[in-house]
Amino acid sequence: MKIGIMSDTHDHINNIKKAIEIFRQEGVEFVIHAGDFVNPNSVRALKGIKVIGIFGNNDGDKYRLIQAFNEIGSSIKGDFYEFKQDGIKFACYHGTEPEIKNALIECGRYDVVIYGHTHTCEKTYNGNTYVLNPGTVHGFWKRATVMVFDTETKDCEIIDIE
Repeated sequence: MKIGIMSDTHDHINNIKKAIEIFRQEGVEFVIHAGDFVNPNSVRALKGIKVIGIFGNNDGDKYRLIQAFNEIGSSIKGDFYEFKQDGIKFACYHGTEPEIKNALIECGRYDVVIYGHTHTCEKTYNGNTYVLNPGTVHGFWKRATVMVFDTETKDCEIIDIE
């Protein structure tokens, strides 16, 4: 199964739409969004693909973000989300507090830890934990990226949004 991973969209609707198209072309089953939607319209732009989100530090109006997730038939899980897929245990946290992020990575409880916040891609191992940061969909006048994780091969591809 392929899982799309994105973060830090920061209201860049055009890049959100491009990211959705990439995920469709890659055949992802669902998308994890690691926070910083900012505006509910960023959530609405995700309509048409199953998204599971968590809050980031710039997601102030949580009530309206939750409403937008309900409108598009997807879900937002709060500040932290863990799940198991194809025998792989995932943890998702925006990364606002480095101590919390590092504790998740170092505890050895998760096969994959997904975070955002830094706007920089990361695809590394810490012991047996695969640490993934998809960078930023917004791009901030630099590199705009997403990731696709394959649960069969346990590999993750960084994809540039053009």
